[in-house]
Amino acid sequence: MASNKIAVAVIHGMGSQGKKTQGVDELSFSAGLYKRLKEHMGNQFFQRVGWREVFWADILQSRQEDFIKDNLAAKGARWMKTRRFVMHNLADAASYRRNKGDVRDQIYHRIHARVHQTIARLEEITDANTPLVILAHSLGGHIMSNYIYDMMKGDPEVAAGSDFQQLKTVAGFVTFGCNIPVFSFAYKPQDIHPIKYPGTNIPQSKRLHPWWVNMNDKDDALGMPLAGTSPGYQALAASGHLDDRWIDSGGALEFWNPASHNGYWTDRHFYRPTATILRNAMGIGPVT
Repeated sequence: MASNKIAVAVIHGMGSQGKKTQGVDELSFSAGLYKRLKEHMGNQFFQRVGWREVFWADILQSRQEDFIKDNLAAKGARWMKTRRFVMHNLADAASYRRNKGDVRDQIYHRIHARVHQTIARLEEITDANTPLVILAHSLGGHIMSNYIYDMMKGDPEVAAGSDFQQLKTVAGFVTFGCNIPVFSFAYKPQDIHPIKYPGTNIPQSKRLHPWWVNMNDKDDALGMPLAGTSPGYQALAASGHLDDRWIDSGGALEFWNPASHNGYWTDRHFYRPTATILRNAMGIGPVT
């Protein structure tokens, strides 16, 4: 156990995260969660954790900010805070889609390339046989679900060489402030299928149960349970592989209202169950 390691990939969701490109080894949006988990679990544990972020906001945010400045603020539009919230949230969700028929539409590919970059870096700093845990906030859950789906279907945007890069050592998937159901209404319920367990290299006896935990605050308008999305999701929950949980997130000014969507990162109701998942993943050991 003392020599075991885990890799953690953290991806942000929709909203204003910054328009400056971030290095693969930098921490920004997940720094608060990293700090709380490290304090809660101890330095000795975290010496065996490889933690990296998937940062993709800059791909979209510069154009959004330019539009806000040139076409709204400069022309006297009111409710600018609300307009910024709507722009950054709706534009992110609307722009992220796969459109193979249009070579000019590169957003899906560029975001998935960032995911690949982070996964490849985690393999470098841990090992190819290290269990991987994915923490995905908001739209990041939809992005990672698509990334896993494409990979398992053999149709990834970026070719992955090793089993680690192909996500075959994924031990757990944690979504929070999850809005995957929003993207499901174009299809009939019976045609909506959740991803299958990607960590196929992990022996059955060592797999986490549930392997997908979905945590949402009841006051978070953008955070939704998954089981009711379709019969496929319902079956995943009924089998115990998917666990939808309601939690209270955010500080005194957030936990009771929609601002709780961004309150998960430092809240004990989120980081404590996440710590349990990381401990359990650490117990798996090297995946051979």
